[in-house]
Amino acid sequence: MADAPYLVCLALVNQGGSRSMPLGGRSQQQNLPPGETPEALAHVLALELLLRIWQRSDDGPLQRADGPTALMVVELQMERLPEDLPKIKADWLNSGDTAAFQAALQSITLRGWSLSIEKFRPVALNKLW
Repeated sequence: MADAPYLVCLALVNQGGSRSMPLGGRSQQQNLPPGETPEALAHVLALELLLRIWQRSDDGPLQRADGPTALMVVELQMERLPEDLPKIKADWLNSGDTAAFQAALQSITLRGWSLSIEKFRPVALNKLW
């Protein structure tokens, strides 16, 4: 399990003129074969994160900061989590440069997906990289 990647769900949000990037994550139980998605865990993480974001709506209107890719799930090695991810997050919070954020995020992650939903369909993970 120590070699299993960590799964992080994150959102790019604007609220009251300020950017925020709430996130949550968990270790995966095992490495998934190439082409398979960590769908069950991604759905749990997205639900937990979206409930936290929804609670923030008491403080004012929320807006996605980058349209369809504002809600993402990424897979990364645990050693990337304590230093690399906080720096990339801080850079985005300060600059708002989403393209630079996504490039930096891609450089430290194994795989990434955006999350979307269509009427009468389940939540979908759409491969970003």
